[in-house]
Amino acid sequence: MEQVDTAKEAGGTAATAKEEGGTAAALPPSPPVVPPNVKAELPPAPKYSIMSRRGTGRVGRHIPLMANHFKVSVNVPDALFYQYTVSISSEENKDVNVKGIGRKIIDRLYQTYSSEFSGKRFAYDGEKSLYTVGPLPQRKFEFTVVLEESFVKHETGSPGFNGSPKESGKRSKRSFNSKTFKIQLSYAAKIPVKSIALALKGADADNSAQDALRVLDIILRQQAANRGCLLVRQSFFHDDTNNFTDVGGGVTGVRGFHASFRPTQNGLALNMDVSTTMILQPGPVINFLKTNQGVREVRYIDWVKAKKMLRNMRIKTRHRNMEFKIIGLSEKPCNQLYFPMKVKNGDSTNEGQTEEITVYEYFTKHCGIELSESAYLPCLIVGRPKKPNYLPLELCSLVSLQRYTKALSSTQRASLVEQSRQKPEEKTKILVDAVRNYRYDNDPLLAECGISIEKQFTQVDGRVLESPKLKFGNGCDFAPNNGRWNLNNKTVLDPVHIERWIIVNFSARCDLSQISRDLISCGRKKGIQIDGPFTLIDEDQQSRRGPPIARVERMFERIREKLPGPPNFILCVLSERKNSDIYGPWKKKCLSDFGIISQCISPFRINDQYLTNVLLKINAKLGGMNSLLAIEQPSRVPVIKDTPTMILGMDVSHGSPGRSDIPSIAAVVGSRDWPSISKYGASVRTQSPKVEMIDALYKPLANGTDDGIISELLLDFYETSNGRKPTQIIVFRDGVSESQFNQVLNIELDQIIKAYQHLGEVNIPKFTVIVAQKNHHMKLFQAGGSITNVPPGTIVDTKIVHPKNYDFYMCAHAGMIGTSRPAHYHVLLDEIGFSPDDLQNLIHSLCYVYQRSTTAISIVAPICYAHLAAYQMGQFMKFEDLSETSSGQRSITSSESVPVPELPRLHENHKAGQDSGWGFYMHNLFPDSESM
Repeated sequence: MEQVDTAKEAGGTAATAKEEGGTAAALPPSPPVVPPNVKAELPPAPKYSIMSRRGTGRVGRHIPLMANHFKVSVNVPDALFYQYTVSISSEENKDVNVKGIGRKIIDRLYQTYSSEFSGKRFAYDGEKSLYTVGPLPQRKFEFTVVLEESFVKHETGSPGFNGSPKESGKRSKRSFNSKTFKIQLSYAAKIPVKSIALALKGADADNSAQDALRVLDIILRQQAANRGCLLVRQSFFHDDTNNFTDVGGGVTGVRGFHASFRPTQNGLALNMDVSTTMILQPGPVINFLKTNQGVREVRYIDWVKAKKMLRNMRIKTRHRNMEFKIIGLSEKPCNQLYFPMKVKNGDSTNEGQTEEITVYEYFTKHCGIELSESAYLPCLIVGRPKKPNYLPLELCSLVSLQRYTKALSSTQRASLVEQSRQKPEEKTKILVDAVRNYRYDNDPLLAECGISIEKQFTQVDGRVLESPKLKFGNGCDFAPNNGRWNLNNKTVLDPVHIERWIIVNFSARCDLSQISRDLISCGRKKGIQIDGPFTLIDEDQQSRRGPPIARVERMFERIREKLPGPPNFILCVLSERKNSDIYGPWKKKCLSDFGIISQCISPFRINDQYLTNVLLKINAKLGGMNSLLAIEQPSRVPVIKDTPTMILGMDVSHGSPGRSDIPSIAAVVGSRDWPSISKYGASVRTQSPKVEMIDALYKPLANGTDDGIISELLLDFYETSNGRKPTQIIVFRDGVSESQFNQVLNIELDQIIKAYQHLGEVNIPKFTVIVAQKNHHMKLFQAGGSITNVPPGTIVDTKIVHPKNYDFYMCAHAGMIGTSRPAHYHVLLDEIGFSPDDLQNLIHSLCYVYQRSTTAISIVAPICYAHLAAYQMGQFMKFEDLSETSSGQRSITSSESVPVPELPRLHENHKAGQDSGWGFYMHNLFPDSESM
């Protein structure tokens, strides 16, 4: 596989809009000037609500399917859930952080006082809410419970929280560490179960239906918690090594199940799916660190990295069988780490005195524990920061089922995919067996509601849309087969002439001359004329050991030495297949500093297919087009061909989980060269970490200009579409949950409208807003005979869809390995007025216009381009880990403001807009900030 290369090179944005003909009036040369510090008054944008379904599609070949929904019947519809607020405090009346212990406290409450609850069972969410079916005897309760933690105590304790050992004594079988908690239960609300039935009939229900469904999901989570599972939202994972998959680096994939109740046209359903999460490999801490860092011996462990990795992890000690949370790692080794210990030699004159002793001496001499490895190793620090407790590494093991939330490396991800994929027939059997084995409808709380669950998949009718024809070079039209095509005996539609180019090699073991000859030969077959390279440059041996930025700088020095002027294109050969640390600095240097288009490759298994894929990217970056839909030349796209229509794809990329210091990156791509629907430009911004709503769509400045994303894309559309302004805008939004749909309509759409108005336009375009989701748990299977993946182009818009809202499932791609996951499209607004068939055919066609692929992709191309744009910009921005203090890594609290750095601007060459045929490119994307 080649190095992932997501560069979208630059075209241009205009400071002023030029009228290039056409009947429409031109956009104003510049936005209306507003005096400084005076806010432009724009008409208020209309408020929108999520639309209802208008009908279903009819086009396509009908096909019987199965879905991983299990029908649910509610036989006691008049049941009521009673919600109670839970307040837990300590003896000192201080609020308690219930995370991790809340369920233990409520379990003890029920065991101690069950008679006072008239036998009512609880459904507890683990935090602040508790639910029952029917009311408790009182509206308010106050209880005191004692939670005891047992452990084995040795003759002498380990060093105490202040560094000194606990008092010694004879070995006892059991000792208890007791804590007392005060609990208040207060009545909060009634939630009728029948609200679910009303929502299933399409009634405009209030939040009661969602609240009732949430209670049912809480009951499922509680069942899993009672079985000792790790809970991750609505998924649960058993501590069963049969479900463990080693993915390398001390990380283990664990297979579990997702279970949630869903309202559908067919009634209430239980959605059951196989789920996977990452955990740290349980076992001895030393073994984990060696595996995590890829070293064979302890002496090679990087303890700075180890400290970051182990922080907040839970360990169990071998000598006392107790659990602790790690708060740090000692700077000194075990045999040099001193603490004061009270002297106890029977001499009253020395009573109360202390002596300094090392942790190593304490465990070996006073505890009788032989330490073979720990003498020269740091100690784990547990307990409280002001009163630390030190534990030798070899006495500690990582507790199982501890989530690993950092991003996986490409190798780990590939290993996980390879080992966890399941064929459709295997997956269906696992899910049916799980529903039968867990016997959810036997749960006392679900039984009180009269809930029963069928044990078979839901049968559903699907339709298969015909693949759109594609247009290649030399007038060749081709209908893809099974969602796939190739360029054998074909040429690209609009080839470029590649001249004045070079190849650079960052220490990869390969023959650059052979790569050059093979690329030129392959290009000739595809209609792309490639001249011989101007020069071939290997990295000098001295530079190979330097840091990535220095290696890139040195390479550009050599390019300047060997060339009389900048090349038009650089082929960059990297030694690593993926995630090379050279990649980010190299791309930033090319795009931002020098304005040179580049393509990165890796010399692993170079063949004709590999080179063809590389040439597809190169041709698009340099301004060519690889293919178009046949209905684009001449344009016969329904609804779009006669009315200027702009298509937007929007996505937000976030940093790794748990990192509140890394800005999110918002990317929006917009179609250009109307009536084409295959050409896009992009605009990218940074925004506050973990914020999903894009806040830079409209950014009015004090001088009256708009520095937002949408104005850039609107002006680009106008310039490339013969002076036509979009009167219809189709928005594809990725990455938002159902709870955020109204924000998309009334925050993001509001910004888009204001950006349009800011350009002096009075008539607001008609909008169609569609959310596309891939992160869901719906699976479709082809029934009849053996169970297989659904064919590409499969649509389902009945039975398993929302009872009222306008949504449907589409599997545009061919599932060759594992089980396919369809895209879930939610139509939030449709002012344009698409028929179901026209809209579904448009979305299906947009899965065939991705210029980097010779297969139909799983989600529309505008969203893929937006995702790639955000990823590319993420490579520009390398954030160093936060500095550590003596108290550990600094964390950002919600009250702190995190400075959001601006992205580096692109070179002027990428702002000129000299290339108009980009399949995907970047024009003036960035504010005038200093280059990073």
